[in-house]
Amino acid sequence: MSAVLAIDLGGTRCRVGLADSADPAGVTLLEDVPAPQSRAEFLDLVRPLLAQHGASALGVGIPGLAQGTVCRWVPNLPYLDGLDLAEAFAGTLIGLGNDAQLCLLAEVRAGAATGLSDALLLAIGTGIGSAVLASGTIISGHAGGACSFGWATADLADSGEDVSGWLERQAAGRALDQLAQTLGLAKGHDLIAAARCGDPAALALLTRPMAALGAAIGSAVALLDPAAIIIAGGVADAFDVMESLLRSQVDRRLPPHLRGVALLPARHGAKAGLVGAAYAGALGPNWRRTE
Repeated sequence: MSAVLAIDLGGTRCRVGLADSADPAGVTLLEDVPAPQSRAEFLDLVRPLLAQHGASALGVGIPGLAQGTVCRWVPNLPYLDGLDLAEAFAGTLIGLGNDAQLCLLAEVRAGAATGLSDALLLAIGTGIGSAVLASGTIISGHAGGACSFGWATADLADSGEDVSGWLERQAAGRALDQLAQTLGLAKGHDLIAAARCGDPAALALLTRPMAALGAAIGSAVALLDPAAIIIAGGVADAFDVMESLLRSQVDRRLPPHLRGVALLPARHGAKAGLVGAAYAGALGPNWRRTE
């Protein structure tokens, strides 16, 4: 066994897994702990685990921007900014990427995007993360910030802000929570549950966020012509409710030859980040090329 240590690092939690490089999809969860709050704490978490399990490869997903093996900008964990994992863990094969990009890697290698060369993944949770597979490559852009889809805008009157993008403010989890509260419901998942049961008020409230999401997806389809749009993240649990609402909103904004793009739920669910990190670690710095 050639062991890969996989780390799915979020703003509040850190999930650590172990996989055989020959079967990254079979990654086993080792730890689910609070996210380290300093660079020293992060290094002190990872180094002993690499040694304990004899891992020769390390895959890490971060909630921010990565270039090669360097963490460039991680707003919720700023101590990572500028950290080069290849230097910190010398002699270890490194695969580093944005968490949404690694979720897409998991879906391409062993999930909803298997066999596809072009796809778009939207990870909809508290915010909106995204990743694009184009001609067999998960793209990063000039500075690692490609596919910041939560910042897509379809409202000329929106003045913008520094913390969250227009689409996040319209259709991410926080927006659904706010809509739910207008019906006396606690959270967005309660709103979804009501819509699933056919509640007309709940269905009506979902029209605007799905229209915003559909408009943004339509623009992305017009630009990229993907074979599929994959919905991941916490809101993916509502795919059965979202699909029909999204279908009409996306298609009405596209010419006939681009309509009907597949809308698919991600297969790996909450484990996607860990599976993607395992694949990135096994493949090393060139993990973005999937063909």
